[in-house]
Amino acid sequence: MTEPVFNVLFLCTGNSARSILAESLLNNLGKGRFRAFSAGSHPTGQVNPFALELLQKNQFAVADLRSKAWDEFAQPGAPRLDFVFTVCDKTAGEVCPVWPGQPITAHWGVPDPVAVEGSDDARRHAFVDAMNQLQRRICMFVSLPFDKLDRMKLQQAVTEIGKTA
Repeated sequence: MTEPVFNVLFLCTGNSARSILAESLLNNLGKGRFRAFSAGSHPTGQVNPFALELLQKNQFAVADLRSKAWDEFAQPGAPRLDFVFTVCDKTAGEVCPVWPGQPITAHWGVPDPVAVEGSDDARRHAFVDAMNQLQRRICMFVSLPFDKLDRMKLQQAVTEIGKTA
């Protein structure tokens, strides 16, 4: 029997850093079992250069990454979402579109590396920290026994993942 491919949307306000990192990480670490997307409530229209630099340094594909509005995923013809994760506190408090199919949702807040001021090295370090936190959570997520968990247990598991440092 073929395993299902789960569609996962990561949301942030600007869709320029954290949600982009999460999209790329899951598409890489998910080994074909997941198809990740990202979007923002108020997208900046461009991916942050420090995010691109970090992903390229770690040999992640960046050609298809773009900053886009979350409305794109609530339109007819959009991919059916299985999971929607907010990765910034501001977006978690916003009224999200109604997602077709009632995906499982959770908040996985990560400090905003874009907000860090100072030298380029300090900013790069903030991006590495954000990516490391997202990577830990995504590794836990992809390791879940999806075939053994009902919807309620799956909801509990993804909520708990969001509470890990």
